[in-house]
Amino acid sequence: MEPLAPRRAGSEQEEGFGVQPRRVTDLGMVPNLRRSHSSLCKSRRLPCPLSSSEKQENLSSWIPENIKKKECLYFVESAKLSDAGRVVCMCGYTREQHLEEATKPLSFRGKEWDPKKHVQEVPTDAFGDIVFPGLGQKVGKYVRVSQDTPSSVIYHLMTQHWGLDVPNLLISVTGGAKNFNMKLRLKSIFRRGLVKVAQTTGAWIITGGSHTGVMKQVGEAVRDFSLSSSYKEGEVITIGVATWGTIHNREGLVHPTGGFPAEYVLDEEGQGKLTCLDSNHSHFILVDDGTHGQYGVEIPLRTKLEKFISEQTKERGGVAIKIPIVCVVLEGGPGTLHTIYNAITNGTPCVIVEGSGRVADVIAQVANRPVSEITISLIQQKLSMFFQEMFETFTESRVVEWTKKIQDIVRRRQLLTIFREGKDGQQDVDVAILQALLKASRSQDHFGHENWDHQLKLAVAWNRVDIARSEIFTDQWQWKPSDLHPTMTAALISNKPEFVKLFLENGVRLKELVTWDTLLYLYENLEPSCLFHCKLQKVLAEEHLACAPAAPRLQMHHVAQVLRELLGDSTQPLYPRPKHSDRPRLSLPVPHIKLNVQGVSLRSLYKRSSGHVTFTMDPVRDLLIWAIVQNRRELAGIIWAQSQDCIAAALACSKILKELSKEEEDTDSSEEMLALADEYEQRAIGVFTECYRKDEERAQKLLIRVSEAWGKTTCLQLALEAKDMKFVSHGGIQAFLTKVWWGQLCVDNGLWRVILCMLAFPLLFTGLISFREKRPQALGGPARARAFFTAPVVVFHLNVLSYFAFLCLFAYVLMVDFQPTPSWCERLIYLWLFSLVCEETRQLFYDPDESGLVKMASLYFSDFWNKLDVAAIMFFIAGLTCRLIPSTLYPGRIILSLDFIMFCLRLMHIFTVSKTLGPKIIIVKRMMKDVFFFLFLLAVWVVSFGVAKQAILIHNESRVDWIFRGVVYHSYLTIFGQIPAYIDGVNFDVDQCSPNGTDPYKPKCPESDAARQAPAFPEWLTVLLLCLYLLFTNILLLNLLIAMFNYTFQQVQEHTDQIWKFQRHDLIEEYHGRPPAPPPFILLSHLQLLVKRVVLKIPAKRHKQLKNKLEKNEEAALLSWEIYLKENFLQNQQYQHHQQPEQKIRDISSKVDTMVELLDMDRLKRSSSVEQRLASLEEQVAQTTRALHWIVTTLKDSGFGSEAGVPTLAPQKACDEPDADLGARRKAEEPGDGYHVNARHLLYPSSPVTRFPVPNEKVPWEVEFTIYDPPFYTAERKDVALVDPVGDTPQPLSKITYNALDGPRDRRSFHGAYVVRDGLPLNPMGRTGLRGRGSLSYFGPNHALHPVVTRWRRNQDGAICRKSIKKMLEVLVVKWPLSELWALPGGSREPGEMLPQKLKQILRQESWPAVENLLKQGVEVYKGYVDDPRNTDNAWIETVAISVHFQDQNDVELKRLNSVGGWALVVGSGRSRWGCALYVPPGLQEGSSAQT
Repeated sequence: MEPLAPRRAGSEQEEGFGVQPRRVTDLGMVPNLRRSHSSLCKSRRLPCPLSSSEKQENLSSWIPENIKKKECLYFVESAKLSDAGRVVCMCGYTREQHLEEATKPLSFRGKEWDPKKHVQEVPTDAFGDIVFPGLGQKVGKYVRVSQDTPSSVIYHLMTQHWGLDVPNLLISVTGGAKNFNMKLRLKSIFRRGLVKVAQTTGAWIITGGSHTGVMKQVGEAVRDFSLSSSYKEGEVITIGVATWGTIHNREGLVHPTGGFPAEYVLDEEGQGKLTCLDSNHSHFILVDDGTHGQYGVEIPLRTKLEKFISEQTKERGGVAIKIPIVCVVLEGGPGTLHTIYNAITNGTPCVIVEGSGRVADVIAQVANRPVSEITISLIQQKLSMFFQEMFETFTESRVVEWTKKIQDIVRRRQLLTIFREGKDGQQDVDVAILQALLKASRSQDHFGHENWDHQLKLAVAWNRVDIARSEIFTDQWQWKPSDLHPTMTAALISNKPEFVKLFLENGVRLKELVTWDTLLYLYENLEPSCLFHCKLQKVLAEEHLACAPAAPRLQMHHVAQVLRELLGDSTQPLYPRPKHSDRPRLSLPVPHIKLNVQGVSLRSLYKRSSGHVTFTMDPVRDLLIWAIVQNRRELAGIIWAQSQDCIAAALACSKILKELSKEEEDTDSSEEMLALADEYEQRAIGVFTECYRKDEERAQKLLIRVSEAWGKTTCLQLALEAKDMKFVSHGGIQAFLTKVWWGQLCVDNGLWRVILCMLAFPLLFTGLISFREKRPQALGGPARARAFFTAPVVVFHLNVLSYFAFLCLFAYVLMVDFQPTPSWCERLIYLWLFSLVCEETRQLFYDPDESGLVKMASLYFSDFWNKLDVAAIMFFIAGLTCRLIPSTLYPGRIILSLDFIMFCLRLMHIFTVSKTLGPKIIIVKRMMKDVFFFLFLLAVWVVSFGVAKQAILIHNESRVDWIFRGVVYHSYLTIFGQIPAYIDGVNFDVDQCSPNGTDPYKPKCPESDAARQAPAFPEWLTVLLLCLYLLFTNILLLNLLIAMFNYTFQQVQEHTDQIWKFQRHDLIEEYHGRPPAPPPFILLSHLQLLVKRVVLKIPAKRHKQLKNKLEKNEEAALLSWEIYLKENFLQNQQYQHHQQPEQKIRDISSKVDTMVELLDMDRLKRSSSVEQRLASLEEQVAQTTRALHWIVTTLKDSGFGSEAGVPTLAPQKACDEPDADLGARRKAEEPGDGYHVNARHLLYPSSPVTRFPVPNEKVPWEVEFTIYDPPFYTAERKDVALVDPVGDTPQPLSKITYNALDGPRDRRSFHGAYVVRDGLPLNPMGRTGLRGRGSLSYFGPNHALHPVVTRWRRNQDGAICRKSIKKMLEVLVVKWPLSELWALPGGSREPGEMLPQKLKQILRQESWPAVENLLKQGVEVYKGYVDDPRNTDNAWIETVAISVHFQDQNDVELKRLNSVGGWALVVGSGRSRWGCALYVPPGLQEGSSAQT
């Protein structure tokens, strides 16, 4: 197709949208363009972002090298003057606007001005940022380009240098370029819908960029969106492609090194015949051809650019689609009609907005009519209605052309969508646009399943789940869950939770979706900005540095390594390191689609040639972790709702998020993670609450059940690792801990009873203590004693009593019985301490989870009280060492005395079990931090005042101890009221100090007058300093400390109960696993443990009360019960959400809006119905009037009149024709409209010739068509001897004999004798709009043969495939290069030959005889005319179709055909017709285009 010719100056300016055939562009012309789009996107994410100045420098160097402008080199005076009355060149510019060389070119002198010769390309001088003063200073991008600039260069500029993301959709808005009026409601609907579809799908909107007409409407729509609150959701990309020479005030955009920014003044009053740029567009491409004032220059470049973009592949989240394009039409004139025709011809769907005026309304008025009813008179009537001002300018030939174009547009209804306000359920333009694209996709290269899958990929790419629900997941197609797996994976990667929910509703099971390879693929496609991705890369780098010679590939054990860091070492690795011989493979059936990302096929993840399917242990868990580590809230929520072990899953998510938030540098992301962690903690609490209300015992089983899916840990351990205090402080969990605390004793036993039985052992057998289980209650003696003394509460109180006894004995020894030689009491203390050391050692090495010594040591020392124990023991050992050496006996006693303080502090840990003292101890610990910060502030004032005071009072004090006393000690005591006596000179006494500082027991005297025995220092200054010091320390800092304490108390008091309950677990667990005997008798238990562990090698095990592994059946029943209650929790949560006042208000508002819209639509429907009924009534009345007039005339003349003159009454039309009837009428008429269609296409294939427009009613030769003047065209052929003469002169044609055998050529038609006029045969099917023989070989019929080769489709076992009860048939078809059509493998035949020429070229020569025999044995299924686009008035194609069916798959000839070329599966339209495609080499470009 030829580029659209630029319109002349002064003609109506309209936007163009035409799509030309694909033109292969050399990407190598542009630096760094030879890359896939996936790598382009990737390269834009990973590098470090450039600064603004660096970007400007790169742009200033890249654009002049790659983008040019046009400049006139030869000034030739034009007959026309400029608007200012000045002499201009033929290019439209004045002499001053040309270079000096252009006014005196010697080489061009005397020649006519030719734009091809006299306009050259030079580096562009207008690019950069554009701002519109006074309009919010919105910054856009602009560039001036030559009209010959390759589309690949412009696309590279937009995506790489301007930073635009590759679009999911391209919306080309076209229509009237002059200002026009639209109804306010329609204007609002259009603006809202256009911006919504662009914003939700990530589309680019392309317009003409000027501040008039449809471009202004688009700009105002974007402006309204930018002023709304939803603007933050994303910017709408609006690209204006305008002509440089028609822009007013373009001089301000010229900056040879780039304008950053360039100010553009919007001056509509002074623009004259030029136009201004629209301030609401974000990007401008200004097309330059070297002329001034010539409109339409941008149309060819815009056409090629839109075509180029639509051929690019957008790859995201595993979905690879070509960028779809849609044309939206408002109003418009003749140029707009040509634009629509070009778009429809090239397969671009169009959305016509009815009610916008002119061309849009003409097409909308006739779009629902059968093509046979779209006549010249009807179009003339519509033109007179909608083009009232310019209707007189329409000639007959122009009306005929419009009729033909509109017929061709309406004929392809699958590409045409009419947006009617208030009709057909249409309410929003965005829905109409997306429905148009889906409707168009159903008629293109995708059939059957591929068609539906392609539509689903489009919906996923646009992220429009509403379109998927209403248009794709309908009763028309039954989706198999396996067909949705690749798209489901793509939705997961691209974070589209609504689609994930939709797929789950339509049968996708996560257990079937997630396999090892799928999971690995998901982790390979983590967002690069994700913190988890960085941690994975760090693990891979460490492994590479450690041992791997090459960079290791990501495996699941790497993921497990990072997850264990996040979940804690209490969990086992979730994904074990695979063995070398074990490689999981998949062999799941998948749909026939292609979804590629970075060279990896999603489809290949589900289908492997060999191997076995390996599913993960818990696929829902794996997906949940994958979503959580990326902080995807909605997606994780949907997956969690599918989880089985939901409490453990929620707690694990909380733990992972809290750990990631600690390392996250972005504050907002960190806060989001913490909020999400809190949400999952609340979910765990909610589900556990439901379980606990239903059955307390089973709920407590859930707490300590070993979860294999979560690394053999328990819910309680996960909650403790995550520090989920709200969960642990839950009443049900505290009841369980209390139950563990009391062991086998009843929890309602009073503490006084326990202590009484501890002191008086025989009381156990009196029934004073009751047991929870009846067995110890019934048994006597040892069983009751064992149950009593192994209870943690008893063990704790025995240890408390033991510890108090130890402290009393220790204090007695220090104060009363500290002898040079240790007494028996002191020796007992040594034994007691040795038992404490043994117990601490046991705790250090106690490893029931087999975590390892290093982990246990780090876990042990992470507890403050353990650190205190170790410090106290080390101090005791140090003091004991000094005490046993006679020379250091006293220092040893001092050390032991200090150590006694540390042992006393250990009592605070014991008191934490108390519900009264425990929270207070927590508050004291928190206040200690406040004291630390307070001391830092206090030290500043103490030291500053002390140094100043010491320097003023004392001269050259050299004793360090007295310096410390004067600077720190005295200053500190001053705070508490001990003011130095001599500071004010009142109580100065020389006898109380040492004048020279020689007396070690007296301070050095202050500065004094020796003669008067009076102080010489400035007393007023020291008093002033003292007052200021006391003011700031006593009043300010001490009150600050009190305020800090008060704040801490109030803050902690709210959570102390939770904190105490959380820390209570540690104490209970400690005494639950502690030997029952207290120190020093605990040594006997330690001896027993030593024998068991070291001698008998019995490993340590956690008690079943805290970690219990259930049987499989019991565990399955418990999890099913948990899932049931989880559903109850989710339903209650949803109900509570709807009951919230804010949500109720939103629901009521939504219902009111819906009612208002329904009422408005009902009003519009009623008014439209009345209008249609009135129009129908007027037509009936007019026809009745004509009929009555004819009757009267006939009667008056006493004759019956001619039959041809009788008017025909039009059938009564209802206002709303049923869709079924309308569809039936279309189906009955449109398969060919009774005439050939392809043979009348305006553009003749492979040539620049345009046919004369022939509407349907003018096709038959019998119908008069006085203005019919078709051009003559015969293509030049190299094989002149084998074809007929050109035919432009009658002499050579006189030798041809028509309707008979003409030598070897058969010129007879299958349709009988045809008419020969002026020596040329006439096409028996009617006019085509072109004379001559075109690109065919002969005048008259050109005979061809098309074999229809079929076979049954069979599976791998050889059985015939069926759909329902029907067998599936495959047909052999070919696809010619540079064509999108599939055709039968046939074509024209040489005279006397059986096989078509192209079939010979496809087959090997030795197989020709066999194929000829097959054709002879075949069944003739059609003989006659072929509606081919190469047909003309004087030459046409007739064919014979022969069916050859291979019933047996072992047929020898079928095997020969199989060896000829590859057989590929394609899906037919209509019923599921299956075909087998044979690719044709590029050399065979000719041949019949008979479509399958």
